[in-house]
Amino acid sequence: MTSKMTSAADKPATTAAAANSRRDVELVELIFFGYRDFVGEPDRVLERFGFGRAHHRVLHFVLRHPGLSVASLLDLLQITKQSLARVLKDLLEQGHVEQRSGEADRRQRLLFLTPKGTALADELLAGQTNRVAQALAACGEDQRPAIRAFLLGLIDADIRQQIARRSS
Repeated sequence: MTSKMTSAADKPATTAAAANSRRDVELVELIFFGYRDFVGEPDRVLERFGFGRAHHRVLHFVLRHPGLSVASLLDLLQITKQSLARVLKDLLEQGHVEQRSGEADRRQRLLFLTPKGTALADELLAGQTNRVAQALAACGEDQRPAIRAFLLGLIDADIRQQIARRSS
């Protein structure tokens, strides 16, 4: 059974609002395909370790923010303690992440990548940064501020500034 994919251009516009809505639906669809391909390569690498996307996110943010506390990571990822505990257990047991007590507060758990974890995080990031660089080249580097504004605009308004500060 085959199905023909139709685009917004295949349907006549009845109003300006309908035309704009179809254009937005087209962008939504492109985001779905872009996300699929953006995470596809890392997914294949992660499979070698029995890891999934949650492991990838932990590796990414601990790479970018060494010494990140477990509490901050929970807040950042907006996942449950139970979900993070399972993922951290895997990463700790396979030697990709190490956990240290905080200097000021020994109850605080700070996360660091081991050399093995850094190598994996770098491998995952390399493919994604290459994909981003290719997409930016197609748009023009001068479009980076507009693209960044667009992506930030997709983030919930109540945390947008926090994410913008963290990612810069």
